[in-house]
Amino acid sequence: MPNQDSQRPASERHVPVLLDRCVNLLAPGIERANAEGRRAIVVDCTLGMGGHSEAILQRFENLHLIGLDRDEQAHELAGARLAPFQDRIDLVHAVYDEIADVVEDLGFPGIDGVLFDLGVSSLQLDERERGFAYSYDAPLDMRMDTSVGPTAEDLVNDLDRDELLRIIRQWGEEKFAGRISTAIVEARAKSRISTTAELVEVIRSVVPAAAARNHGHPAKRTFQALRIAVNEELDVLERAIPAAMGALNIGGRVVVMSYHSLEDKITKRHFVQGSTSSAPPGFPVELEEHKAEYKVLTKGTEKPSEHEIAENSRAASARLRAVERVLKRS
Repeated sequence: MPNQDSQRPASERHVPVLLDRCVNLLAPGIERANAEGRRAIVVDCTLGMGGHSEAILQRFENLHLIGLDRDEQAHELAGARLAPFQDRIDLVHAVYDEIADVVEDLGFPGIDGVLFDLGVSSLQLDERERGFAYSYDAPLDMRMDTSVGPTAEDLVNDLDRDELLRIIRQWGEEKFAGRISTAIVEARAKSRISTTAELVEVIRSVVPAAAARNHGHPAKRTFQALRIAVNEELDVLERAIPAAMGALNIGGRVVVMSYHSLEDKITKRHFVQGSTSSAPPGFPVELEEHKAEYKVLTKGTEKPSEHEIAENSRAASARLRAVERVLKRS
């Protein structure tokens, strides 16, 4: 039976993370487009329940928004929330590394802003039957797009011990990955692991209680790792960040909120590469072909304030980076 949250409209269920800061960072690119006599085009690559998109559309009347999400349920909720703006939006069922193809298919030559709010969404966490949360018993699914691909149950029961170890260690940054992967293999030999509660119990059996007290729920990192693996999140992000940067008009901006170090490292690397001159060290004059195409807008990562965390506890681990396109080579 669906929980009570699933019956509420998106506007009541979802508090967007770092909302004002994200919109303010996107604003100059939108305003530049308007000053040039163009309607600004902004892509919300992680539509979710539409909170960020709604705020952008409300603030900027001369703007067209493209909303991407692989989650069909998100499209239903966001579509209802954004219905008042239906003549200014295109909501597309797509993974965000498809951004360049989507923009081209819709007939836009370039875009003026891109927003990524990475990781698992509030919708996916709140819908208990989706299997993203370790705190509720549910089928072990974790797919953001429930129409395709293997589930977390498939991975847990079908991958060999070494591959499970790699996933949990690399993508969950879990120091007990060896114990956990061995315990999973031993448990599934007796009976298939098919629910979140069954997996949590296996993990609890091998993670020391002291570690859980000091570092949060013992299953947190393993669930993160499996979710990343099921949805190929980091591979998708590796393709999506440069694709988004490449689609920008001059003055356009990409804003990225990440929630763990692996996402942030990928974002930082692409932003640094794009904003670094290619002139040889010691070269006396920076030629036009050596100039960086992008400028980093944030000093390191910006973090949420205590007030923002108090308003939305899910903002606590958010890290914000942004970049602007300053040059476009023909």
